[in-house]
Amino acid sequence: MVQESWVPSRRLLKLWSLALDEVAAACGLLLITDGRGRALLRLDHGRDENGDGERCLRVARRATEDGHPILLTKPPAEHFLREGGRVGFHETGSVLCLPLSASGRNIGALCLSRVPQAAPFTSEDLGFLQSLAGPIAASLGPGLRGDDHAAGREEHAEDPCRKIVGRSEAVARIRELIRKIGDSAGAVFISGESGTGKELVARAVHESGSRRAAPFVAVNCSAIPDSLLESELFGHARGAFTGAVREKPGLIEEADTGTFFLDEVGDLSPLLQAKLLRVLQDKEVRRVGENRVRRVGVRFISATNRVLEEDVRCGRFREDLFYRLRLIPIPIPPLRERTEDLLPLVNHYLETYCREMKRERAFFSTEALDMLLSYGWPGNVRELQNEIQRCLIFMDGGSSLIPAECLSERIKPLRGAEPRSHGYFEERAKFEKTFLSRALALCDFNRTRTAEEIGLSRQGLYKLLIKHKIETNPTAVSAAEQA
Repeated sequence: MVQESWVPSRRLLKLWSLALDEVAAACGLLLITDGRGRALLRLDHGRDENGDGERCLRVARRATEDGHPILLTKPPAEHFLREGGRVGFHETGSVLCLPLSASGRNIGALCLSRVPQAAPFTSEDLGFLQSLAGPIAASLGPGLRGDDHAAGREEHAEDPCRKIVGRSEAVARIRELIRKIGDSAGAVFISGESGTGKELVARAVHESGSRRAAPFVAVNCSAIPDSLLESELFGHARGAFTGAVREKPGLIEEADTGTFFLDEVGDLSPLLQAKLLRVLQDKEVRRVGENRVRRVGVRFISATNRVLEEDVRCGRFREDLFYRLRLIPIPIPPLRERTEDLLPLVNHYLETYCREMKRERAFFSTEALDMLLSYGWPGNVRELQNEIQRCLIFMDGGSSLIPAECLSERIKPLRGAEPRSHGYFEERAKFEKTFLSRALALCDFNRTRTAEEIGLSRQGLYKLLIKHKIETNPTAVSAAEQA
């Protein structure tokens, strides 16, 4: 079946036929979209007696949205694709889906499925499809490839928020706030756990306003000893202390007309807190060993991974300085609270590091991706970055698929652990079976008495016993337990 807004070229049809023949799929779907969910081109193959076509369409749309290949060889009861019933596999046939991209954006997917009796798809099958992805995209023509979106991509490249990756509401709010405050001179306060990307947000704030051409100067307060930090921040005069052989402007002066980013501001000593407060109030700095003051026009952005309100209550941080710094607060939630950002981040860093390593674009296997999405990421985005770099180093150089074996041990689920069940009906069935087995044992396996005790009719109890295959002969139960 062919459904399209564009007529497929002869070359595209040949590539489609080659994919079906070489991979030996019972059912297949080639989907090209306009980026907003509307199908521009759809090619179907095979009979659809078991709903394979609809299943392939759901998987293809998910792969198009996420930009990641899908290789399923068994029903994904625990798999992320099962969430919300978005896929709903019922058979044990395998499914293979490869997203298609062109001109830097996802344009569709190629999805194939096999019946339960056939051998499941392999990573070699996925590799073959990947070899066809480029020729398929090239055969679509400029309109379908998205070449006409070049101007839009150039405009997107100018967006200072482009590096803040994610599709959660929290990330959308941060981007919106950054665009609103770009030209403001008000102090910005960024809070969040270590590794959430506070400096990335600070740079986006700087680049989104009129100060973008001016300096962006960053300093980590916890990385410099207090004895040196004052000189680093405010500068010093010649001879101000031993080793001061020449005068030196401070980092705040160097950021004049631009942005000064003070990371881990909660680690400032009380003395430096007082001096920083004076700079914020008077817009003046005084170098160590000098009497004269110098005017500075600096926008301050500060950040911390501590709960600074608690430090204020305990007297460890000045309340007046806290409110001066916190004129525009930007909280960044930890990665575990915005799991919908995980997959875009995985794809972003895979593309980034593959480009840096000058290697072909790599993908995580379905099993590995499932483990990544199930992990809690206590180290947030920084931990995710490090894990992806590590996997690219240790993966097989001859393959583009990263297997679960490449993941760190902390990310893999414990062996022998009971698998999680996300389904209401699965949990209800477990409860019913356990409850009925215990009730029978308490009533000496007398079914009539058991029905009376738990408030069921005899017929209702019999149906549940048959449904859950519960043995009501105590001798047989004992023999089964001994076995």
